[in-house]
Amino acid sequence: MLALRRLRPLSFGFARQGATVHVALASTTVDADSSQSQSSQVSAPKSRSRPIRTRRPRISLQHPREWNRPLAFGVLPAFDEALKVIKEDSIALKQEAVALQEAIARAKEVPQPDTNALQALEEKLRILEVQSEINFPEVRWKCANGMADMSEAVDRHLVEQRWRKEGALDLLMERIHQMKIVPDVLPDIHPSLDLRVNFPKATSNTGPQGTVSKVIYEQVEPGVFLLPEQTVEPPKLFTTVFHPEERLYTLLMIDPDFPDEVNQTFQTYLHWLQPNIPLSNLSSSPVPNLNTHTTYIPPHPQRGTTYHRYTIFLLPQQSRVSIPMVAKDKRTGFDVRTFMEQHGLDGSAGGGAHMWREVWSEGVPAVYKDILKIAEPKFGRMPKADRYGDFRGKKRYV
Repeated sequence: MLALRRLRPLSFGFARQGATVHVALASTTVDADSSQSQSSQVSAPKSRSRPIRTRRPRISLQHPREWNRPLAFGVLPAFDEALKVIKEDSIALKQEAVALQEAIARAKEVPQPDTNALQALEEKLRILEVQSEINFPEVRWKCANGMADMSEAVDRHLVEQRWRKEGALDLLMERIHQMKIVPDVLPDIHPSLDLRVNFPKATSNTGPQGTVSKVIYEQVEPGVFLLPEQTVEPPKLFTTVFHPEERLYTLLMIDPDFPDEVNQTFQTYLHWLQPNIPLSNLSSSPVPNLNTHTTYIPPHPQRGTTYHRYTIFLLPQQSRVSIPMVAKDKRTGFDVRTFMEQHGLDGSAGGGAHMWREVWSEGVPAVYKDILKIAEPKFGRMPKADRYGDFRGKKRYV
């Protein structure tokens, strides 16, 4: 006679990045006649899931890494020979650049140097500096992984080419022309620097009033809709400038869709103005001290109006300008083109641009009450005349 025995439950632990999955085997009765066990039961308690860490470490200026050769010496002779040719070409170009620097120094010693000839020589020197380094794999790798040194001409060139050719500038210009910023505001604009606008992140946009994070800022894509609650405080402006010398810019933020009740049309409202902003390739970001002239007034799209196109410009100056401050009650009807003509500003000569859209929400009344200190206007379509109003309520057949 065969005896039956009961097996004790077994548990196995599998650990992966701090989370343990327990697998329990249910008790099984072994029958001598059938020699088969019953089905096992698997139970896994619920645990808080954690994201799996990526194997690749973070690479940036704050977390730099050194470039490593993809192939060791001797593995692929063609690769070694290519690096040798690149290095020899770099040495020859650097020698030519040194000779050109000496020629520029001699040209500057002349009592009345030819300005156009000097500019041509300096441009040729810049090209030689870029060509002498641009073919090295480590240079391109660092620029592609956010470790570009903006004090180097070759790094500035690669970052600018990436901005112009990989879609960032194309998206900006598409939205500017698609939303009719050109020609409604300016006749033309040709950005020469990368301007990025950061506002607080909207954690919820459901309902008439959204919830906004006061800590987390995020980059704004050109042309998107933002909540008025997000734009109460001035944005953080980040710039990537490609010229080594320091130049002055004027910051201008406007709303070209402000209602004009008298003329039954739209006019321009000035939200922000800051002249004489010094920028260069080594300027810090975000740009500091931007609220010391004509202070920032938050966007306040009026109730009953369509979306408003809020636009920021960084316009290049020819020299330092003296612009009077604009009071809060004088910002309506601001003429952008006249202002630019008076102070020698030209958007087609370079600079930066950005834009986004907003519509009315529950946060707009607070701007009128606390900042503008005026009653909030309300707009809407004029009611249609009722052609049969005189006949309503009268007896039709008498």
